[in-house]
Amino acid sequence: MRVIALEEHVATAELLNAWSRLASSDRDLAYQPAKQGETARRLLDTGDVRRAAMAASGVDVQVLSLTTPGLQNLPVVDALALQSSTNERIADMVRGDPTHFQGLAALATGSPVKAAAELERAVRELGLDGAMLYGRTGEISLDDPALEPIWSAAEALNVPLHLHPQSPPRSVREAYYSGFDSAVSAGLATHGIGWHYDSGLQFLRMVFGGVFDRHPHLQLVIGHWGELVLFYLERVQHLAEIAGLQRSLTEYARTHLYVTPSGMLSSRYLAWATEVIGTDRILFATDYPFEPASQSGARAFLETSALPIAAREAIASGNWERLRAEMRR
Repeated sequence: MRVIALEEHVATAELLNAWSRLASSDRDLAYQPAKQGETARRLLDTGDVRRAAMAASGVDVQVLSLTTPGLQNLPVVDALALQSSTNERIADMVRGDPTHFQGLAALATGSPVKAAAELERAVRELGLDGAMLYGRTGEISLDDPALEPIWSAAEALNVPLHLHPQSPPRSVREAYYSGFDSAVSAGLATHGIGWHYDSGLQFLRMVFGGVFDRHPHLQLVIGHWGELVLFYLERVQHLAEIAGLQRSLTEYARTHLYVTPSGMLSSRYLAWATEVIGTDRILFATDYPFEPASQSGARAFLETSALPIAAREAIASGNWERLRAEMRR
């Protein structure tokens, strides 16, 4: 069984330097773990250390992307300055070891027209397989009409866009997650639950904002078993009816959404995702280097699943390979 993992992160020295120039109040909470310790070393490495971790966990291919929040919390001028060079770096990583690596582009979403042009270049010229997005760009959510060029480009290119969480706005963090030890507050606002509310809400905003009605072939990938959305589709459905949406929320999810575990190797979540969205809409990811699954146990989770072998193989790599084949028709 070939295992391809989609949410496998890298960083570059140039990106970290750009983050460091931001005022501390403007930095994403992911900045600290990305710049120090073992995690930082692993993010910067695309050599033997990374390949050894892949072998230990049973991952054959990593689809590389920038760690959150990518270029999206940088001033537009800085993001544009890094956009093309970052994608060339990721493409170089893939060309240097195509057996083990594929890649997703980074986009300067603060300039949607230029981001759309870069997405086309990244796919057609650099050979990347779509792009990684990180929710909001400043105060702009993904349903904002300004982002239409990006959706149009992705749809025309027939490539998926992966939506990764970023930290909630500072005002939200202070209102909902503060008041504890700094590590606890930061954890609640990010990997504990804040990330997942923030990212799941971005998907729902795209649905209610009509993005998928205007772009019926657009495909989105979200991690962490659907960023809480799959667990509340029935609850939120009444809002779809109030809003006069063309389809049910379940139909939007089953038509436009792929989900990954992001290293959360839970048989319970797998069973729920299978029931709600189907095994043909589940991809695999270990969230390297952040989750223990990126160091061990990824292949074993799939091999010991109660799912039929054909479904396991589809989740492990078949569904992603089908998507990639459709991109290049």
